[in-house]
Order: sequence, then C-alpha cells, then structure tokens
Amino acid sequence: MTTSQLTPGIVPGRLKADDYCTNFADVAPPLDRHEARVAADRCYFCHDAPCVTACPTAIDIPLFIRQIATDTPVAAAKTILAQNILGGMCARVCPTENLCEGSCVRETAEGKPVEIGALQRFATDTLMASGIHPFTRAAATGKSVAVVGAGPSGLACAHRLAMLGHEVKIYDAQPKAGGLNEFGIAAYKAPGDFAAAEVAWLMKIGGISVVTGWRLGRDGSVESLAADHDAVFLGMGLAGVNALGLPGEALAHVTPATDFIHDLRQATDLASLPVGRDVVVIGGGMTAVDAAVQSRLLGAENVTIVYRRSRGEMPASWHEQDHATANGVRIITNAAPVALHGQGALSEVEFAYTQAGAKGLELTEQTFRLKADQCFTAIGQTLSGQPEALKLDGRKIAVTGPGRTSRAGVWAGGDCAAGGDDLTVTAVAEGRDAALDIHASLTGGANG
Repeated sequence: MTTSQLTPGIVPGRLKADDYCTNFADVAPPLDRHEARVAADRCYFCHDAPCVTACPTAIDIPLFIRQIATDTPVAAAKTILAQNILGGMCARVCPTENLCEGSCVRETAEGKPVEIGALQRFATDTLMASGIHPFTRAAATGKSVAVVGAGPSGLACAHRLAMLGHEVKIYDAQPKAGGLNEFGIAAYKAPGDFAAAEVAWLMKIGGISVVTGWRLGRDGSVESLAADHDAVFLGMGLAGVNALGLPGEALAHVTPATDFIHDLRQATDLASLPVGRDVVVIGGGMTAVDAAVQSRLLGAENVTIVYRRSRGEMPASWHEQDHATANGVRIITNAAPVALHGQGALSEVEFAYTQAGAKGLELTEQTFRLKADQCFTAIGQTLSGQPEALKLDGRKIAVTGPGRTSRAGVWAGGDCAAGGDDLTVTAVAEGRDAALDIHASLTGGANG
C-alpha cells in the first residue's frame, strides 16, 4: 500500500483553477504614481532620521522619499540601490514594521508610519521597468573573486566587486541564481518571477559569471577556490535542516518547511502540489508562517502553527503572525513536540505544554495531540558540511569586522556567518561590506 493510499487526504488540486490565481496574487499591490506621491508627502524628511538608523543597509530614506515627492523615482531608485542592490526584493520581504517603519516618527506620533517599503518598491520597480542599470564598472583590476552562493549576500558582494573592477565567479548549488529570494520565501510576496528578473537586472553590471549545480565540499573546497582566485566570499546560506530528533519523524508526510516552500516556488502549476486537510507546522519564524499560510492558500482545511514559547517570543513579526491568523491559521504557543504518530504515514502530532524552569524551558506532563496528515518542520537550519579550516562560532562561520574569517583571503556573510539577523536586508549589507573590504585588501587601498 502506498503512502498516498494510507493518507488519501494528501492530494493536489483542492481548489478551482481561478482560486490559485486569487490566493497567490501579490499580497501587497504596488502604489501607482499618484499614490506614491501622496504617501511621500507624509514624510517629515527628518534630520538624523531614525528610519535610516534602523535600516541595516543605511539607505538615505528621507532623500529617496523626497525624490519621489518631486516626481523623480529613477533618482530615488539609484539612492536606494547604491546602498542595497536588492532593494526591490527587500521592499517586498523586509519586516519594515520592525525596522524603518517601526522607527518612523509618524509611527511614534500617530501609529501610522510613512509607507517606506511601498515607496521603495515604487521607485525600484520604476527603474527596473525602464531597463536602466544606473551603475558602471570601474577599470579592470586584473583580480578575480570567487563567491560561493547566489543568494542575497553573494549577489550583493558580487555586484559591488564587479562595480569596483574585479572579475567575479559565483558558484551555487541550485540550478539557478537567487538563493533565498528565489527558493525560500512565500510565493505571494514576490509573484511574477520577480526574483529571477531582479537577478537578471543585477547581472547587467557585467563582469559576473555564474556556475550552477556546484556545491562546496562536493565539487570544490575553500582551498581550491583560494588557489584559483585572489579572494573568496562565502555566502551559501544554511542548506542543512535541523532535525526534530523525535519518534515518528521518519513517517511519510513529515517534511522540512523549506522543502515545501522550495517546491511551491518552482512549481509551474500550483494545482499540481498535494496538500493535506490537516496541516501542522512546528516552529515560530517567518518560514513557519510562510509554510502555514501557503498550505491554507493551497486548500488545506485546518492549519496550525505550534511554537514552544510565547507569541511575543516568536521570531516571526506581529505583522506576519496577524497575516497568518487572518488567513485562517491557528497559532498555539508554549507547546513543544514530543512524538509523531501514524502507521506508515503521519496521523497525529503529540505536544507537551512548556513552562519556564530553573534551567530554561521545560516540558510539563500535560500533553495533547493534533490530527495531522501533513507536518512541516521549521525549527532552524544549519551549515551543510563544515568549510574546512575555518573557525566556527556555534553552528556558523566565525567572522570579525566586515566578514573576515579565520583564514586570510576568505570572507563570509549572510546566514552562514555568525552574528546579525537572518534577514535578506542584513545579508545584503554583509555582502556589500565584505566586498568593500575585499577590494581594499586586493588593491591596498582604503575600504570603499
């Protein structure tokens, strides 16, 4: 008997064809020109603006909003992209409520911030639609740099290095570039193949080549890359998935949430993706929310996120949590999984309530079970293999300053490097700053 026969509830095509288009449409439709100018007029154009301080890439937000207000969105886009070359995607996926908009003076005074993310999207979309690439390469330096990983940190590093005149070769394990932006975020946040379009636009700088299907440790090493190039930047993210380590984890239909999101993002027909009637998601971060909401949008009847700590301690922002509940996702907190049950395939997930104890979080004796024909785990990721001869800080690569690793000539940034938040915008900042340090190292000049 097959697992599909054991769990007939795991099926594709639960919805009518038109429902998929509606459910996975742009979650935050763009501003038009008039709306953008009206939104821009709400900005106070603060001196020492707190929104700039809150932005990991330090975009001059008052300047670009003033440029929109004066009807020069292409100039605004250049202001954004000079600091954050992936400003288009960040406008879509950044937790602005925790960063720039959360620090906005209007938010403090009125509870309604300037729509910084939407304005950033308006500017960058306008520029990309024009076909303009506003940056040019400096004179060739004769130096080459290997970049491992074509995600946000790797792409930001590669673009800045190319601008500075270096030749860059990106090595990536996936069949196409984009990393998290292409394979790891909810489809409704960046529909219409935006991630691929942004990569194609970024590559217009020239001087960057991409090798796909190449995995560090399998197809090459840090040492071999260092021998072939003048410097190496590691930005391969976290390909490994943390295991639950619980009885029943090997049952059919217990899947890492990242795999589910990857398959959904690459699907040409959403109606071909099987989804259960009763879905349980274990975890409390953005990945958990993305998996849960998209399960509902695919037609799951009951979707529950279970997190071991309180709502206030969930890594996902309040905005993301509210988005989940608005889409019919139930959130249970202060509970941790203890076992998964079923005969060949999953039928229930068992949890124990948690409480704070003398040595940290403790399981209580009070347990409950949730009916589940599908379970997605979103309890964090880790390095897939250890880059040889590099010092680690916990489960990530140890770095100092702008991404310098323990080996001379090798830098790291993004999710694979210790320190910083696991955010697209932070990864971009780390890739950009490492590129400036690599340039200074290769040319003997000042950082910049």
